[in-house]
Amino acid sequence: MEKTRLYLRQQSYYTENDIDLMLGIRCEEIDLNASCVKANGQSIPYDHLVLTTGSHPTKLPARLGGDLGGLYYIRDLADITALQPELEENRKVLVVGGGFIGLETASALISKGLQVTIVEAAERIMQRVVAPETSAYFRNLHTSKGTRLLEGVGLKQLEGKERVQKAVLSNDDELDVDFVIVGIGVQPGDALVKEAGLDTSNGIRVNAKGQTSHTNIWASGDCTSFPWQDTFIRLESVQNAIDQSETVAENIMGTDKDYKFVPWFWTDQYEAKLQISGLGTGYTSIITRQGNLEDSISFWYMRNDDLIAVDAINDPRSYMVGKRILEQGISVDPETLGNPDSDLKQLLRSKR
Repeated sequence: MEKTRLYLRQQSYYTENDIDLMLGIRCEEIDLNASCVKANGQSIPYDHLVLTTGSHPTKLPARLGGDLGGLYYIRDLADITALQPELEENRKVLVVGGGFIGLETASALISKGLQVTIVEAAERIMQRVVAPETSAYFRNLHTSKGTRLLEGVGLKQLEGKERVQKAVLSNDDELDVDFVIVGIGVQPGDALVKEAGLDTSNGIRVNAKGQTSHTNIWASGDCTSFPWQDTFIRLESVQNAIDQSETVAENIMGTDKDYKFVPWFWTDQYEAKLQISGLGTGYTSIITRQGNLEDSISFWYMRNDDLIAVDAINDPRSYMVGKRILEQGISVDPETLGNPDSDLKQLLRSKR
């Protein structure tokens, strides 16, 4: 595949829309008093400044062997390009982290004939984002494909001369490895904002409109911490990056709009597609429904009698119904939802 096919926009888009695209130039400073940013020896003035600095992978410290060769992180096209020479059949790879990135990477590596071990320090994979039922489904999927999956086991040390050769785990097991891929989370890209003195807390703190503590500076995407119900959260998702950015753009253009949304996520691993709508934090029970398609199942997160999220595996119908329920504020009868003979469309008929 040509790299240009992976770009979100072709160069012609920016030209046609009178957008000056400056690649390879890093913003070094935000001058709040002069309302300009300093980059590559230039001072670029602004009326409104929008920060979409994203996030960057959490790195292993050097004391754990994080400075050895043969260690990879997956975040952008350059990371994938650097990894390509390692992908030879039967090579031994350790994947550190059992979240979306680690599991998606493992499925791709197994499909290419590599030998894969995953270590996840938490007691189960994807623990931060899904219920035990969803974790169990994907645990069975990965082990059935030949992945060695170690949950509740962390990385103690990577060893080697200049390049990693061995991994020592928290249970003192030792693994011979050819290379290591690390997916242990990301950190918000908020360093520039901290230096400028704007408010930060687990990212760039913004209000419901996407506005920072400085009125003509805005932010959106992975780098932001924003209001959600009675707290502030930071989301790492395509949905949030797009929807929050659109809210910011509308407010800059004069629309008085708060960012209101239902979060959604997805991950593809082998033949399984997991689609998530909502956030399951604080759920009190899970209702399981078998889908109409082969190997399809959904897990519905209830907080008492309220639906707050759904995990749908190979089950787009359940995902779409769950998403509509959450978007429209429909009251769900748990007994109807839990009845395998009930039609999901019935749930869309009574609104709060």
